[in-house]
Order: sequence, then C-alpha cells, then structure tokens
Amino acid sequence: MISKEDAVGTDARLSWVLAAVAGMIGAAAFLDSDGYFVTFMTGNTERAALQGFETTRARGVIGPTALNAGFIIVAFVAGVFVAMYCRRRFWNNHPHGTTVLTTIGLFVAGMTDLVLSGFKENNVTYWPIIIVAFSVGALNAAFVKNGEVSIPLSYVTGTLVKLGQGAERHFRGGGTMYDWLGYALLYAGFIVGAVFGGIVGTIIDSGYLLFGAAALCGAATLVTFFHTDRKTLLG
Repeated sequence: MISKEDAVGTDARLSWVLAAVAGMIGAAAFLDSDGYFVTFMTGNTERAALQGFETTRARGVIGPTALNAGFIIVAFVAGVFVAMYCRRRFWNNHPHGTTVLTTIGLFVAGMTDLVLSGFKENNVTYWPIIIVAFSVGALNAAFVKNGEVSIPLSYVTGTLVKLGQGAERHFRGGGTMYDWLGYALLYAGFIVGAVFGGIVGTIIDSGYLLFGAAALCGAATLVTFFHTDRKTLLG
C-alpha cells in the first residue's frame, strides 16, 4: 500500500515536473531529428533488431539504423551510470543534483548542434541526440531510495503497469486511491511535457528547441535546490 506522502508528497510533486521535462526532451528530439527516441529504449531496441530484416526496408519503416539505435541505448545507460555514481560520490546531500547534469547536457547538445549545422536553422543532427539520450538517462536517477532508482521518470510503460496494478488493488478493497493516483499524475506530467514540446516545436522549427528543454530543466533544478535540497541540508 502506498502512503499519501509517497503518492502526492514533495518528491512526488517534483517528479511530475521532471516527468514533464522528460516528455518535452523526448518531443524535442523526436520532432527535430529523424525520429530518434531518447526516452523510449524499448522502441530503439525493437528498431535495432528489425533493421536486419529485408521486410523492414520493403515496408519503408522509418527509424535509425541498428548501430545508431545501439549508440543511443548505450548513451542512455551511460547517463544513468554517471548520474548514479555522482549521487553516491558527490551528491549525498543533494538528492536531485542529477537535474544539473541533465541541464548541462541539454545545453551542450544544443550548442553542438548549432556548431555542426554552421549556426543555421535545420533539424537536429545525430551526435547531439547522443548527448540528449545521455542527459535523459541521467535525469532518471533523480529519485533514489535505498540505493535504487525509485521513480524512473521516462519509463512510461512501467508507470502504466504500476498504475494498473494500483487501480486493481484499490478496486478490490486492498488499497487506497494513492496506490494509483501518484502514477496517474506522473503519467499526466509526461504527457503535458510532450504536448508542450509539440507546441514549442510548432513555433521554433529548429534545433533551438533543445535550448527550450534545457531552460525548463534549469528551472526544475532551481526548484529542487530551493525546495528540496536545502531542506535536506538544513534538516
């Protein structure tokens, strides 16, 4: 059974904001690239596997090559690895310091794209997407409990599984609304971020959208410092 604090408490509310950041990052990468996923490693894995079949090319299925998809997956895992190491080694008193790493990564990705494109408006190139995937992986290490990631922000499939499980438990009388409400709001946060990314992408039709995602993540970093990290330090 999930408590009210775990479902809608301080960390939960912050997770909704960061899920929105993840949704916007995913939208930015998808809209301004060749359809790369930076939040959906399941899709990248399936695309990588299917690229080896002639029927994939015959049906005109779009997507990165198996090698490109593999690099994105490796970058994502590397982001989680680096963020978790930094949490254990340097950020014991800053539980959400990973947002700083994500913000820096997104700004670097945006600048890299501008340099590679000669500071002209165009679609995001592949190498910045690698940096974005790393940044999203790092963001997923924002919430850790007992040494394990407790809220995977971009793992929407897992969130929906938990939502359905909690709803069933509440329905049969073995739990409360908090068993599913937190997951529903986390999912809603991701959707809001993706929609916002789509709106911004309609207005800014270039790689500058990555800077918008970086700015949003930077704002979330300030929220984590003043409302969460400082409480941890002072408490």
